[in-house]
Amino acid sequence: MIERTRAGIPDRISLESISVVIPIRNEEQTIRPLYEQLTTVLQSLTGDYEILFLDDGSTDSSAAIMESLWQQDSHVKALQLRRNFGKAAALAVGFAEARGDIVLTLDGDLQDDPQEIPRLVDALREGYDVVSGWKRVRHDPLSKTAPSRLFNWVVSRTTGIHLHDFNCGFKAYRREVVKNVRLYGEMHRFIPVLAHSRGYKVTELPVTHHPRKHGKSKYGIERLLRGFFDLLTILFLTRYLYKPLHFFGALGLLTFLVGFGIDAYLAALWFAGVGIGTRPLLSLGTLLLVIGMQLICTGLIAELMIYLKRDQDNIIGKRLE
Repeated sequence: MIERTRAGIPDRISLESISVVIPIRNEEQTIRPLYEQLTTVLQSLTGDYEILFLDDGSTDSSAAIMESLWQQDSHVKALQLRRNFGKAAALAVGFAEARGDIVLTLDGDLQDDPQEIPRLVDALREGYDVVSGWKRVRHDPLSKTAPSRLFNWVVSRTTGIHLHDFNCGFKAYRREVVKNVRLYGEMHRFIPVLAHSRGYKVTELPVTHHPRKHGKSKYGIERLLRGFFDLLTILFLTRYLYKPLHFFGALGLLTFLVGFGIDAYLAALWFAGVGIGTRPLLSLGTLLLVIGMQLICTGLIAELMIYLKRDQDNIIGKRLE
């Protein structure tokens, strides 16, 4: 990863400063128009802003365009990843580099409208910590919208966070949120879920969505499948991170009871004079007993590890002194 910086830019930006984080992959036709639109909107909001372009392994001239913008505007910061690591990795780098009190994310394809930024910022000022965009009217083909609706429905029902559009990349955060959320895999879709689990206030606003005019979508069915696997990870991290015995114990107890029931049934047959030594069911029941005990022990060991070394999360909302 190469970071380009310029002398004279302060290390910290004043209160109410804004950072805009934009992952880029092969968007050479949209980078400059997006920069111009963002500059117009951000200048009307604050003098302290920065635009961070993250080149996620582009093979076109995207990196060269980003560098030219960096050279001509001190508000622009350009970072180039060594290869294509994915959107979550690019956002993680952007969050680490962002210095603004408000951090915005949007896609680089011009489908997100920068004119919506003041509305997102106003929602943060009302007391929310995360504001997620909702593409209520979406200009995408059915091959994208149908899987996305299914994914959003499943995530909303399983996590209890009732958002319409987890896939929308147009979001606004308070600085402390992005500094306390760790991203990897395809976790960027679940930032509102992770933030909510840490006690942050999450809301959703409908935003304008434009049809794609340049380039092609990076979305595929494989991303949907990876998203469901990541959903399982999120459910474990948000519900059982500090109580793993509740997960492993419940699963282990169920497995143990099924095995015990099988062996109890076979024991009754044996006492009735029926031979059970060659029956496969005996092996299954014994195996389930052993697996159940192993799962319960795994939960106990995990609880012990958490007790000995508790992750020092920032869970303090307000300190009165």
